Amino acid sequence: MPELPEVETMRRGLFPAIGGRIWRVEFPENRYRPIAMSPKADQWEPRICGKSVVGIDRIAKRVLVRLSNEDRIVMQPKMAGLTLIADPPSIEHVRLIIHLENSACDRIIYWDRRGLGTAHIWSAQQCAIHLGPEVLGPDALEVTPEDFHRRFAKLSRPVKPALLDQRLVAGVGNLYASEILHRVGIDPRTLCSRISKSKWQSIHQLMQSVLLEAIENEGSTLSDGTYRNAINGEGGFQHFHLVYARDGQTCRTCNSGTVQRIVQAQRSTFYCPKCQRRK
Repeated sequence: MPELPEVETMRRGLFPAIGGRIWRVEFPENRYRPIAMSPKADQWEPRICGKSVVGIDRIAKRVLVRLSNEDRIVMQPKMAGLTLIADPPSIEHVRLIIHLENSACDRIIYWDRRGLGTAHIWSAQQCAIHLGPEVLGPDALEVTPEDFHRRFAKLSRPVKPALLDQRLVAGVGNLYASEILHRVGIDPRTLCSRISKSKWQSIHQLMQSVLLEAIENEGSTLSDGTYRNAINGEGGFQHFHLVYARDGQTCRTCNSGTVQRIVQAQRSTFYCPKCQRRK
């Protein structure tokens, strides 16, 4: 968390910054773990002040603020980061403020409660190196059914951890992988190579429909309340979760099974043994 739907919501929430001109960059002092960033703080203003925001993009789980000099400000929220244009959840966890003029908002804020995220100024060439096809697979909303099947079908890996591999397909994380596989009715421990082509088509279809539905609901705000949209509001897709973080509760799909939690690749997986029978 955040995953593709949350980061896409962040991207759309920054649209009011388009057209704005950067006049100041601020790194508030704080006593928490610093985020990874480049270049050094004192080099940000000379590089981007006076430049205009010409677009807001997303690559996988990263927000990119595209500037008039073709540089990008690349923010990766990772576990507990947010991009905002409104007041943040807490002042002490603000890591970066980009002050704007001549736009519908006066600032872009990067906030990170745990300090695990990153912020970089990268050229187009650096973005291609760090975020290109040698590093990331195609976006989960753009990959074709044929390419999706080709990337996974021969793997001797359980399907749930495989879906988290950003080199195969970018954007799906732990939460949405559990929800997708539940809707398809596949046990998360099933080896990729044991899944039929028709089932892979179903996974592809449900993957994209679940992600789009989550985007429509502005992502999922979990019980810790960390994830917020760009104006510091909650997402709504958590109300539609069928299995994620519902271990011990009755399955909402079959109304008879009990949602179970297992650990795969050091991550929690949630599933219903009745709806997702192991073969």
